[in-house]
Amino acid sequence: MDDRKSNILNEFNNALLVGLFSQDSFLVKLNFCLAWFTIAMVGPKRHFLPLVLISLAAFIFYTFHHSSLSPAIPESNHRSTFPIPIPTLKHPNFNFVVNVLAFNRLAALSRCLRSLAAADYLGDRVHLHLHIDHFASDNASSVDPKLREARRILEFVDGFDWKFGEKVVHYRTGNVGLQAQWLEAWWPTSDHEFAFVVEDDLEVSSLYYEFVKTLILNFYYNASNYSPFIFGVSLQRARFVPGKHGNKLQLDDKTRLFLYQLVGTWGQILFPKPWKEFRLWYDENKAKGNRPFLEGMVTTGWYKKMGERIWTPWFIKFIQSRGYFNIYTNLLHERALSVSHRDAGVNYGKTAGPDSKLLEKRYMDFNILEMQPLSSLKWFDFCFREVHPGKIVTNLEELGLLLHYWQKRDSVFLVNLFGVSDDIARNLLCHFERLNIRNYILMGPPSDSVFDLARRGHPVINVDQLLSSVGLYKLTSQGSNSEAIKGILAKIYVIKKCIENKYNTWVMDGNMLPTSDLFSESENPNDDFYVANTFELFYAKSSSSSEKIWVDGFVSKVVAAVESLAGKDSETHYRLSFVHIVTKLLEQNGARIGRVDESSLATKIGYGNVSESFRDKKLVYWSTEMELDSIQKWFKEVNLWSIDNDLSCTAVLAKRDVPVKLVIEDAVAYTMDEVDILGWMELSKVVVKST
Repeated sequence: MDDRKSNILNEFNNALLVGLFSQDSFLVKLNFCLAWFTIAMVGPKRHFLPLVLISLAAFIFYTFHHSSLSPAIPESNHRSTFPIPIPTLKHPNFNFVVNVLAFNRLAALSRCLRSLAAADYLGDRVHLHLHIDHFASDNASSVDPKLREARRILEFVDGFDWKFGEKVVHYRTGNVGLQAQWLEAWWPTSDHEFAFVVEDDLEVSSLYYEFVKTLILNFYYNASNYSPFIFGVSLQRARFVPGKHGNKLQLDDKTRLFLYQLVGTWGQILFPKPWKEFRLWYDENKAKGNRPFLEGMVTTGWYKKMGERIWTPWFIKFIQSRGYFNIYTNLLHERALSVSHRDAGVNYGKTAGPDSKLLEKRYMDFNILEMQPLSSLKWFDFCFREVHPGKIVTNLEELGLLLHYWQKRDSVFLVNLFGVSDDIARNLLCHFERLNIRNYILMGPPSDSVFDLARRGHPVINVDQLLSSVGLYKLTSQGSNSEAIKGILAKIYVIKKCIENKYNTWVMDGNMLPTSDLFSESENPNDDFYVANTFELFYAKSSSSSEKIWVDGFVSKVVAAVESLAGKDSETHYRLSFVHIVTKLLEQNGARIGRVDESSLATKIGYGNVSESFRDKKLVYWSTEMELDSIQKWFKEVNLWSIDNDLSCTAVLAKRDVPVKLVIEDAVAYTMDEVDILGWMELSKVVVKST
């Protein structure tokens, strides 16, 4: 084989590999076709016949394999203008920039820089950028001492030897504070540049860079572990839960890495794309006069007290909006790769001492460089509740596993999202959180919006794949009635599985909204099913009698009834009502059915006086023909619109099983509500106790 053919062979292999390891099926096919065309232009063909056959087999395997899998979860609807970096087969020489934020603490800065210089950088080039804020000229009598201190700091950093890469000093002409110091410290030059932001009272472990590099290679450049929804890595010990009444921050000893939504300001590595996205989001919201209020979060209290002096409430609001996460370590025994000495300064009236114990050597009880696969890591929200992103139910076996996971409560809410807008679905989920409804399942088509809900940790059923798994997908391709048919068929199978797993099931469509702890069981304990025909509300109790009725034979009758109505003209669409069909068949089977008092339970919006019609109702519903603007206007009038302009909840709410009290230093007690008036700097010695 001559050099020309050899080069073509190499190009073919590279194209095929890049395509096969890409998540973009178009890229796979494009690379394959280009390589095939190149080979076809070269002769003789016999040398390439084995390669062609093998490659064709690989291509067919890829096409079949990916067509049989769940669709990849796409990025959030709020896409940024920056492309998601595609993990490559070879690790590029990424750039690493250490950004040190300093002000007027020479001793602290000296300790910080010495620890950074003592780290092992493995022969890599690492750049050091020092951002020195100017003193405030608010008191003429103190100008000279401040000038002398500033010059001492500048002389020190000018003479500081940084042998690992470039050293750049940014000395400001005016005092800007911590918010601007953080926000203006870095703008990535590429998707392969990472920033380590270090406040001057930090000290880092000599092992920190080796750990960070290993982690970046494993979670940023390894396609099997990559997620575009991870915004960085925190080296500090996780010890704070910003959601009021959130869970205690507690992990088992075997957990080394986990994901948590909270940013870590005491040693944070930032990934390029999410940081750029945040900066643009911040610019837009700041320019429009929006503020980072998030009900139920301690950070909202900080912002109300300190305003634009702090930046974390802005970033936290952005993270909540996008559903992003941060990687944290759990090194046991209060150890961390970065510690804050909490020296007296902007945040502390007096020195509080180190928050953790610096990890300075390797230990036998764990390997700091061991990286678990992303699929095995636990994910936690702002209230330190575990979430399970990307779990999409595609068959009844997976549904059974999901139901088995919920063992604490006996009711499940099944919500039909066919024909429901993103705004309405997100608003409903925010109300579920307000009402502490945790056992719910969303069912809908394989759309971007539904997959994004799954990516954020909401349990989702891909109805198309579920029906395919039970052999009913062909029945659903019935023109204008297809969505109604899919909804009915999916509901009957899900209810059967719920009853078998001893769950009561509430079935509701997306054009209704609970307003209180409404769905208590009927006063008649003998009824196994309850229906509300007007607004398609259905309840199935888990009982021995309901389990005897809702069997395969009953499911087959429902399927037959749907099939007899499918394909008819749109005028019969109203007959494709889940409640109507199922109620009729249940009556034929002698089931005990209760009727919901619809007038006392619910009100239909868009009619009559808003406040009067809403009073004492537990549920509101509306016509599927009602315009979104009208629904939103009505909800805002009665304070039921709980999302902001980027479709994220206006509140983060957590419910604890026991009341919580914070004990600070000398047994001075504060409730979580009272923490609003405290800054983060005053929570350094908080101990959480159950009362």
